[in-house]
Amino acid sequence: QKSCGKGLFNLTCSHLNLVEKEYFGLEFRSQAGNHVWLEPLKPITKQVKNPKEVLFKFMVKFFPVDPGHLREELTRYLFTLQIKKDLALGRLPCSDKSAALLVSHLLQSELGDFHEETDQQHLATHRYLPNQEYLDNKIMHYHRRHSGKTPAESDVQLLDVARKLEMYGIRPHPASDGEGTQINLAVTHMGVLVLRGNTKINTFNWSKIRKLSFKRKHFLIKLHANISALCKDTLEFTMASRDACKAFWKTCVEYHAFFRLSEEPKSKPKALLCSKGSSFRYSGRTQRQLLEHGRKAKMKSLPFERKHYTSRYDERQCRSSPDLLTDVSKQV
Repeated sequence: QKSCGKGLFNLTCSHLNLVEKEYFGLEFRSQAGNHVWLEPLKPITKQVKNPKEVLFKFMVKFFPVDPGHLREELTRYLFTLQIKKDLALGRLPCSDKSAALLVSHLLQSELGDFHEETDQQHLATHRYLPNQEYLDNKIMHYHRRHSGKTPAESDVQLLDVARKLEMYGIRPHPASDGEGTQINLAVTHMGVLVLRGNTKINTFNWSKIRKLSFKRKHFLIKLHANISALCKDTLEFTMASRDACKAFWKTCVEYHAFFRLSEEPKSKPKALLCSKGSSFRYSGRTQRQLLEHGRKAKMKSLPFERKHYTSRYDERQCRSSPDLLTDVSKQV
């Protein structure tokens, strides 16, 4: 009853035997209908009204600009599962060539070397892409080239293709600008993006931003003086509701801290009588701390067992938690 979000998240990562846990988070649908992240420092009971009815999804939260920074094989595998799910749900739009190439790496990882009959049967019964039926031949054409690649090598190559995609790591949040035009807002390692459809029309790098805030359902970006000389000092965007606006603001706060700060931000002392504004902050190691720990530790990767099933489709499994990894991957 008194547990904070961090307790549940740490138990999940411990179950997975996951070391680089800060890249991930637990997402759920709030009572207002918004997709939000479970806050580590806040009691679960204050975030979730009906725990028995809530499904928490273990997902990638922070997408690094270079997945080559991911040290553990298990971390790269979980990123691969996220890309796989995003592809299947149409959340990672890309060209037919890129989509076919990504799926071909998944096939190499899951089925092993190319075998025409096996590939055909597998693609006929498993959907990796919304428009997959038009790309089967292209997928098999690429799969034929990957002979001899191990699952771990396939993960590395898949992530290298994915990171170059225009919409890699982008989660659009519907909004409208000052003129009422429908746009999407998103946050990445570099800053806040404004998109029209899947096209980036503006990028506000962290170095340009003085402050991010929200007032009711209005999301505000305040720029530094040298930047605002060319445009307005404050840019205002309208979102569907206050809850949606606050959820996006929190994601921005965490992205900024994870990618830009050298260490976890310290908590602010509580005001004795009244406090103004939100006390929300990022909790956990920053990317810089993760990378430094990896360099200093020079530890061997934790055991991670993978299996191929050519006769029936199943997923590779982690020795510490085959049930959870299989459940996650089979949701597609």
